[in-house]
This record gives sequence, structure tokens and C-alpha cells, in this order.
Amino acid sequence: MSELSFLIINRRAPYASNQAREGLDAALTAAVFEQSVSMLFLSDGVYQLLKEQQPAAIGQKTLSANLQVLPMYDIDKLYVCAQAMAERNLSADQLVVPVELLDKHAINALIKQQDRVLTF
Repeated sequence: MSELSFLIINRRAPYASNQAREGLDAALTAAVFEQSVSMLFLSDGVYQLLKEQQPAAIGQKTLSANLQVLPMYDIDKLYVCAQAMAERNLSADQLVVPVELLDKHAINALIKQQDRVLTF
């Protein structure tokens, strides 16, 4: 089986539904099968990356631990929409993992380069 490139797009806030966790699971599953995986965080999906989340109050587990192990699965291409960060007054130093900020043109180019795109 040849290697495919997967782009996992995360658009949802981390604890509003199970989609954030499903996106992470999809990324890890593809990586286990030695596929090339990138992740892109758009819209409220940027909130998934924030440090010091405390979801225990709503009976959830933090996503931070999962995000920090991504490099162990060779998932080290993490991208964030620069406009989404600016609209939410967020900066890269507030994030739990290193990311590359992309503008809309770069995001479109990234999507076109992928064999498979999954949106959560």
C-alpha cells in the first residue's frame, strides 16, 4: 500500500462535541498505518490548541496530552489559520504545540496538495 497524504481539518471548539477528539483519533489512526498526516486548525478549532485547558469541570479530559504526543506518531505538520488566531486575539505562545500560521492562500494550497482531506 502506498503512502497517502491526509489533512485533518479541525473547525470545532474542543469540548462542544466529540468532533475534536474524533479528529485527533483519525490523525493518529492514519499515522499508525504510516500515512503522511498534517493537521489544520480553523475557526473555533484553534481553541483546541490552547494551554491550560480545564475541562474537568464539565466532565471531559483535556486534549493537550493527545496533542503533545503527535510528534511520536510523526505528525509534526500542524497548521493554524492566522486570521482565526487574530480574530480570537490569540498568539502562538498561548498554544500547547508549535504550529505554522497560514493565510487563506496558503491554506488553499495546502488543501490542494493532499490526497485525502477529513474535516471535523
